[in-house]
Amino acid sequence: MPNVKVKVGICGFARSQASIFTNLRLLEVQTTFYKPMKRSTAETWRHRAPQEFEFSIKAWQLITHEPTSPTYRKAGITIAENEVDRYGFFRPTDNVFEAWSVTNELRAALDAKIVVFQSPARFKETDANIKNMREFFRGIEQDRKEITMVWEQRGKWDRETIRSLCEELELVHGVDPFAEAPVTAGSAYFRLHGSPPGKRMYRYTYTDEDLTRLYEHCLNTGGPEVYVLFNNETMYDDALRFMKMVNV
Repeated sequence: MPNVKVKVGICGFARSQASIFTNLRLLEVQTTFYKPMKRSTAETWRHRAPQEFEFSIKAWQLITHEPTSPTYRKAGITIAENEVDRYGFFRPTDNVFEAWSVTNELRAALDAKIVVFQSPARFKETDANIKNMREFFRGIEQDRKEITMVWEQRGKWDRETIRSLCEELELVHGVDPFAEAPVTAGSAYFRLHGSPPGKRMYRYTYTDEDLTRLYEHCLNTGGPEVYVLFNNETMYDDALRFMKMVNV
């Protein structure tokens, strides 16, 4: 059997911190996407968590999503009309790079080694968007030492384009393995949105059969380690069941 290290966690605090820090070993922080918390809060979380507990974080939406996104309204963020075109879609503007600085400061406070960039469905495969990505990731190159950057694209992109960009910009292709396989080799980052049935999405609870298939997906990556982050309503219980199955 392939020697793959499987790390299992959840997206966001679906239970109390005490329960998560006691029973899990991995958490993807979601607050940093909507409206970043104070650095002192991140430092408190890091202090409360066991030393071996690992955080990853989701990059602030000001980097990836345009101000017309409903997630801005959900976070209570209002952008001045004359600055709307300076946010989102990896635009290499001072505003976006400032949003990265905030994200990176919190990453450091959490001692997180992984940052997840989730682009929305509206972020299409266009020359302008590809150019933005290249300029953005090259612009933060000085901050990337020992950081793994994951790109989860929600829009429809040609897989060869994704592979080429990820290779060029040193990104890990983040996927829901029930929807598609990653195009990047090596370590993998799976985000599970409850997609096997294709209907109930986040309300879906994974069956034992699903979890067996998930483990097979992990083994098939061929990489040394696979991060598995559940992001459905029953994420906490599903993660515990999967941890028991894979003996972690």
